[in-house]
Amino acid sequence: MSTPTTVGFAEFRSSPIHGHGGFAARDVPSGTRLIEYLGERINKAEADRRCEADNPFIFYLDEETDLDGNVDWNPARWFNHSCAPNCEADNDDGRIWIVALRDLVAGEELTFNYGYDVADYRASPCLCRTPACVGFIVAEEHFEQVRLENPALA
Repeated sequence: MSTPTTVGFAEFRSSPIHGHGGFAARDVPSGTRLIEYLGERINKAEADRRCEADNPFIFYLDEETDLDGNVDWNPARWFNHSCAPNCEADNDDGRIWIVALRDLVAGEELTFNYGYDVADYRASPCLCRTPACVGFIVAEEHFEQVRLENPALA
């Protein structure tokens, strides 16, 4: 992705956080659905296999099904993780929408918390550089545990 591409409310280009990122193409009010996170619906066994093969684009949908967003037709896969996100992923009846948590300003990088489990968290360092950063990509409910285990990050 060398040339910026715009889809809906997001422009996709190089990111100071990591690789590529999504950026607000214009000012956006809080609560706006920015883009749908698209992909292939797969069963849990296949999701586990793909995760073990280092596919970071798997989304939980329900007890039987996950969504693999590692497809060319899913630009939302380029949204980066942040420990202080300005968006969230909302599962609306099996469809994943990236939704603005607050008013967004044109040009602002669009981020959400990937919600990773705390197991093996050290394998996923966070590069968001926000004051709230815990140093690793984990769900917010694990922040305190990660800070306790890594006092230099507190």
